[in-house]
Amino acid sequence: MAHNGIAVLVVEDETLIRMDIAMSLTDEGFTVYEAANADDAIVLLNTHSDIRLLFTDIDMPGSMDGLKLAVAVRDRWPPVQIIVTSGHRNLTDDALPVKGRFFSKPYDHARVVSTMLEMVGA
Repeated sequence: MAHNGIAVLVVEDETLIRMDIAMSLTDEGFTVYEAANADDAIVLLNTHSDIRLLFTDIDMPGSMDGLKLAVAVRDRWPPVQIIVTSGHRNLTDDALPVKGRFFSKPYDHARVVSTMLEMVGA
């Protein structure tokens, strides 16, 4: 199932979790960029203008967590749609500091994909 190479940035400090969702999204036809923290994510956002979705964990090492990254992305790259995930916090979509969606870990990959497609209007 190809989704026209819609570009997604996956930001997750736990390597196996990041690889798992990245592989799943790649298998679904998405173009996937990966970052282990918010600082690396900002670099990728600056260099890849095709990124349409941010899929970020909340709790990560570095200069900012996933919620602060989401706010930075909203302010600097407003067209990028945002999905936030966590295995330690349980938030509602309305509790996010940006317009976006929240998924608790472990998340259902099929639901993540369908939500991404809905968010970009594909």
